Amino acid sequence: MAFIPVRLTPDILMRPAAPEDAAGLSRAYGRNRDHLRPWEPRRDEGFFTPEGQSRRLRDQLAEQHAGRLVPWVLVQEAEAGTDPEFVGTITLSPIVLGPLRSAGVGYWIAAGQSGRGLATAALNAVCVVADEELGLHRIEAGTLPDNHASPRVLAKCGFTHYGTAERYLHINGAWRDHSLFQKILNDRHA
Repeated sequence: MAFIPVRLTPDILMRPAAPEDAAGLSRAYGRNRDHLRPWEPRRDEGFFTPEGQSRRLRDQLAEQHAGRLVPWVLVQEAEAGTDPEFVGTITLSPIVLGPLRSAGVGYWIAAGQSGRGLATAALNAVCVVADEELGLHRIEAGTLPDNHASPRVLAKCGFTHYGTAERYLHINGAWRDHSLFQKILNDRHA
């Protein structure tokens, strides 16, 4: 299934991830390493290299081909002759069909881009794709209790809090509790 790019702001485009994004994502993760550290698993040095991102993209795109994941990148368009700057990602994963018809969503926005509404715009666009193109029933997301920005984004996009998962994910070197949110997209038959 092909997904069309979505313009989030006059200068930011959300588009499907592609193999040639490895170098740009490597630079973006490198620039945002400290910004993302509290919210992500510990990463080995290889993760931050173009080769590491190439492997990661190859795995993600294989999962997409199998129908289990959809990755997008957020790109700030550059002036002619310069490389675009990657300012975030958003991913639906894992996509589960059958009677559940659900997916989780994860996203990040570069430190210098926070507060522009990019996460809200990207998540709203992904919810439309999940509903109209993938035929999902719901999307869920988990946030760390001390992450105050993501619950605001989720609320703006119509997600509701439905519980807490103790020691849910291994984040920044420790098993961390997560607040769980969901958005019911529709009530169509599975």
